[in-house]
Amino acid sequence: MNSLNAALLVNLLGFSVGVALYGLLAVMVARNRGEETPGNVRTLLFLTAGLGLVWNLGELFVSVQRDFAFVADWPFVTAAAYSALGFLPSVVVHSAQNESRGAFRLTYAAYALSTLAGVLHFYSAFSGSATPSILALGLLTAGALTLAAVLLFLNFRKRIEQRSVWAAALMVFAFSALHLSAEGEGNSWIVELAAHQSSLPLALVILYQNYRFAFADLFLKRAISLLLLSLTAFGLYIFAAAPLIRLHDDHPSDDVQAVGVLLAFWIGTALIYPLLHRLAVWMVDKAILRRVDYQELEAQVASDLERLDTADQVLDHITVLLTRVLTAGRADWSEEEASDERVLPDSAELVVQTAEAPVYLVRVGEFRGGRRLLSDETAMLRSVAVIAARRIDALRVIHERCDREFREQEFSRLAAEAHLTALRSQINPHFLFNALTTIGYLIQTSPDKAFATLLHLTKLLRGVLSTTREFSTLNDELKLIESYLDIERARFEERLRVEIDVPDRLREISLPSLILQPLVENAIKHGISENKNGGTVRITAETRAGDKIRLAVFDTGSSDTHSSSGTPGVGLSNVRGRLASHYGSGATLTLRSVKGGTEAEIILPAVWSAAVDRRMNLKGPERMER
Repeated sequence: MNSLNAALLVNLLGFSVGVALYGLLAVMVARNRGEETPGNVRTLLFLTAGLGLVWNLGELFVSVQRDFAFVADWPFVTAAAYSALGFLPSVVVHSAQNESRGAFRLTYAAYALSTLAGVLHFYSAFSGSATPSILALGLLTAGALTLAAVLLFLNFRKRIEQRSVWAAALMVFAFSALHLSAEGEGNSWIVELAAHQSSLPLALVILYQNYRFAFADLFLKRAISLLLLSLTAFGLYIFAAAPLIRLHDDHPSDDVQAVGVLLAFWIGTALIYPLLHRLAVWMVDKAILRRVDYQELEAQVASDLERLDTADQVLDHITVLLTRVLTAGRADWSEEEASDERVLPDSAELVVQTAEAPVYLVRVGEFRGGRRLLSDETAMLRSVAVIAARRIDALRVIHERCDREFREQEFSRLAAEAHLTALRSQINPHFLFNALTTIGYLIQTSPDKAFATLLHLTKLLRGVLSTTREFSTLNDELKLIESYLDIERARFEERLRVEIDVPDRLREISLPSLILQPLVENAIKHGISENKNGGTVRITAETRAGDKIRLAVFDTGSSDTHSSSGTPGVGLSNVRGRLASHYGSGATLTLRSVKGGTEAEIILPAVWSAAVDRRMNLKGPERMER
């Protein structure tokens, strides 16, 4: 392919891509009227799209019709196309000066220059002179260079990045106008590309300056994807397909192999488009807009919120996060009964819409560096709000469940305490009744012993009634039992023999208060009083495997006397109930016949009192010898 054909191909491809890009911009501006885009920015975008479409459609039409030779020349179409091209530098100046109040003189001068150039183009078309007007292109060349210099001077305090972009775009246009004013055949395709497609750098500068419209990121991704695809197709044709086809010059024009090569390259271009689109997305997000990866950010937010336990922590976390990610100068939240979402280019109010009131309103704004919220930022904010709402809903459910479980546990505890209090209250009157019976008997038989026994009873009752704790030590329990046995000895005298075999190291075992006394009382009642010769009551304690303690009360009475009543006594039923309430299935009470008498056995978990636990912890390994 010679340089002339390559240049023509570049022009046709460039004009076609230009039509697609400017058409895409016009459609997106029209479809997104509901977005919160400033009116002056929308006007500039429509103006840019319209001028770009007129320039590219006009030149594409003129280039194509020449091959078909419909009409020798279309001067008015050419004049309209070049006039549209001449107005793009004015839009650049307008965009650059848009935020500077009182700096419209330069903008007016730029539009006046473009209008003059357009008038000259149409004058040439009406007069039959060469179109486009050489004088108009010369004026545009000089004007573009002048505008670039003035913009650099007036915006000296702005970032060098912005000033360089404006100046570079206007200088490219000046070069384009200079080339077009002396256009002729034989130019290389690179020169043709730079000359005829100078509108694209101008349009990109306008978009860069006014990227505040909400869909700018989407447009840039699609536009760059299209440009990369076009460049790939052009490069494959120029550097691969054309040389291969040239090897078949001696073959017929409809050579199957040549057509097959073209089809293969077309299919290959279609296959690599997803890769090109990902590259375009990366360029926009990382190189142009310098964004973080919002998908990774949302996943990280969801992970971070799982470790937080309150709604305040969740909302504080996302406000700090949004401040960092969006470089916001302000981010806060408030509790609302109901609210509506409001997203502007320079601020946003997002509703964290929980399942139940109250909802929360998160506000971000005052973005640094003139940053504006684009479509991906808006989508990210909404996703973060949804993630936060779901986490707050989950926390509310968890807290409600915990509160319910706490209330249920509290109710169960109160019910258990009431049950234990009722069981324990049975001990005092039951024991008192038996003690008074004994004293009544002694008053009739031995008044002196009755008085001494009454003193023992007073001491015993004082100890019983002052014991408000539900648990006591085995040592305290044995002291209480000894006071009780002193009373019973006054009644049975030598008929009652008592043996207590409890190691000192087990006397600090913690157990429910008054848990052994009913067993001793039961042994005396059924094992001693029913036997005219009396008998022996033996109290023992020993450790068992599995951190258990065995407490036993043995009497020499027969099991027949224990079961003659047919139903368990109040004392035994009370003991069983209290053991079940405290230990569940971890403690048992067994009444059985053994050699020489009857034995009541309690097996319960070994729990030492707090004082003993502290001593055992200091001694270390000795604790294991319990």
